[in-house]
Amino acid sequence: MSFDYSTVQYRSLQGRSVVITGGASGIGEEMVKAFVAQGARVSFIDIAKEPGDALASATGAPFHACDVTDIPALREVLARIESDHGGVDVLVNNAGKDDRHDMTEVEPESWRRALALNLDHQFFATQAVSKGMADRGRGSVIMLGSISWMRGRPSMVGYTTAKAAINGMTRTLARELGPSNIRVNCIVPGAILTERQEKLWLTPELNQQFIDLQALKFRLDASHVAKMALFLGSDESGGCTGANFIVDAGLTQN
Repeated sequence: MSFDYSTVQYRSLQGRSVVITGGASGIGEEMVKAFVAQGARVSFIDIAKEPGDALASATGAPFHACDVTDIPALREVLARIESDHGGVDVLVNNAGKDDRHDMTEVEPESWRRALALNLDHQFFATQAVSKGMADRGRGSVIMLGSISWMRGRPSMVGYTTAKAAINGMTRTLARELGPSNIRVNCIVPGAILTERQEKLWLTPELNQQFIDLQALKFRLDASHVAKMALFLGSDESGGCTGANFIVDAGLTQN
């Protein structure tokens, strides 16, 4: 499915250096397409080489293969992007994995893995680019949360714990980086229809359940999140920091 990102043009994004983690598939892939359509200089990071290479070929956005849980490697990639593009103006900390697990079966290794996949890299990527942003006197950092922690969803406690922590991290970093004119916000998606969701656990009953619980009676897709990312990356959101921007069609109203 292809979406049109030309209905609104954020001129402030033209030529800006944008980095998106987890950009080879799902919501991240859609963000890559959206920022490229705005004329931004997009680089994306992902562990999945084949889809990453395919998306780079389709969009012209440079792909950097990297496991974001390997913090030294992540720092190296971000430093290379900064050098190639003269800095990073917008960082989208999108990478994550919403694995399901029974809380009785969680062991310390899998617990740490869940936090590393969903939380740790968001901090260390922000830390890595913040000095350059501060030196240039501007920057936008976009975290990715999830309404799953707000709803207390079972069978994913590692994921919901990480996503809840991102809320606190966003607010703290917004205060810490604000004096350097770096904005830190968090997009909090609801039930987003992705290929991964359809493949692993979506059923007709679950699909209808989401629609019944939402205030808006249609399924959200990755483009709804990508459009919010464009706004938060642009200068038009210049007065916004430390905030959660919920994109859930009203699901959390229940």
